[in-house]
Amino acid sequence: MKILNRLKRVLAVSVIPLCLTLNCQVTYAGNADNISDTGQSTDTEVNSSEVNLNETDTDTNDSINGDELSLQSKSAIVMEAESGKIIYEKNADEMLRPASVTKIMTLLLIFEAIDDGSTTMDDIVTVSEHAASMGGSQCFFEAGEEQTVKDMIKCIEIASGNDAAVAMAEHIAGSEEAFVGMMNERAKELGMENTHFANACGLENETHLTTARDIAIMSRELITKHKEIRDFSTIWMDSIVHRTKRGENRFDLANTNKFLNQYTGATGLKTGYTSQAKYCMSATAERNGIELIAVIMGAETKEIRNNEAGKLLDYGFAKCTLYNDTETLPTDFKIPINNGIKDYAGVEPIKNNQFVLINQKPERVIKEIILYNDIKAPVFKGDILGVVQYSYDGNVIHEEYIYSSEDVEKISYIQSLKSLFGKTFMVK
Repeated sequence: MKILNRLKRVLAVSVIPLCLTLNCQVTYAGNADNISDTGQSTDTEVNSSEVNLNETDTDTNDSINGDELSLQSKSAIVMEAESGKIIYEKNADEMLRPASVTKIMTLLLIFEAIDDGSTTMDDIVTVSEHAASMGGSQCFFEAGEEQTVKDMIKCIEIASGNDAAVAMAEHIAGSEEAFVGMMNERAKELGMENTHFANACGLENETHLTTARDIAIMSRELITKHKEIRDFSTIWMDSIVHRTKRGENRFDLANTNKFLNQYTGATGLKTGYTSQAKYCMSATAERNGIELIAVIMGAETKEIRNNEAGKLLDYGFAKCTLYNDTETLPTDFKIPINNGIKDYAGVEPIKNNQFVLINQKPERVIKEIILYNDIKAPVFKGDILGVVQYSYDGNVIHEEYIYSSEDVEKISYIQSLKSLFGKTFMVK
């Protein structure tokens, strides 16, 4: 993809013909420098009219803080997964013990290792004595036992196996200590400002702390970047086969996340409990194309944890609306090209253009098509020629880039002469 950095001038262009075909505002921006890395218009002055479909009062888009939901848990948060926006929070930055919810970061690093080719689902993991010695929830592996990466992921996600988590940590990083270093480094990269991991599985350690907000952040990274986690997090019952010197025997896996069968639309993600952490959970759910993450920390009972996770999700879904633009651009939409063998470049269709509104009314959304002005050939397929922006009360809430669907070569001197002579003779 080549961004057109060669555009320099800002020109005032009439946009009335385009506005007749689009229920939106169309703007010609100056050049690529006037579009931010996210496509947002920055300094360009525009000369066009906005179409606001409703003049009612603005709805708030701020998250609700405090105890409006009367939650008993120490800390809680609900986040919209696509945007990462917070809908509700209570003590979301209080550092607490996460118990086995820790394994979300362990799983994230596993899937990232699969993506970069460091390991595969079919690779064999050999369980060390250290991994086999883990207490708490476990799958009872013996030292020297071998399992595939895929089965280890099952054991971590479904049965919350501490031994499986540590075995995978050693498989990826060589040691649990080295893996914990990777966990903390990844946490920093994700902006998890109040997190410190001391192990790969969540066993008690006074320095092993995180927050509801940080758990939501790593949960979002896992479910949005590695959607295959659902293939594991939605499993209710499964099994693996232990293969040891004594032979083979089946070991059943039952999902520790009972919330999965208690809440309509639940898709996972991870529960946790220790005597000091109390009952914790990061719960994900999807309804009508909207995906939410609810985090509970420090609940006194699992019933409180599950009930309050459901309360958070109900509250979140009630505040969210899916906005669907069925015609982002007309099918015949083209963009003018200067000094090219063609006068226009076609654009790639923008499909499945949906995004979530939080505490906002769909009829208040303003759509603006911003096109780079004075685009000169050559243009290449995949070049960014503009951006479609959606705003609410003057704030950009969603963007879609406009990409060229074809190459447009620069017209040569000879071709220019032929074109000029052809037009001259046509006039005569």
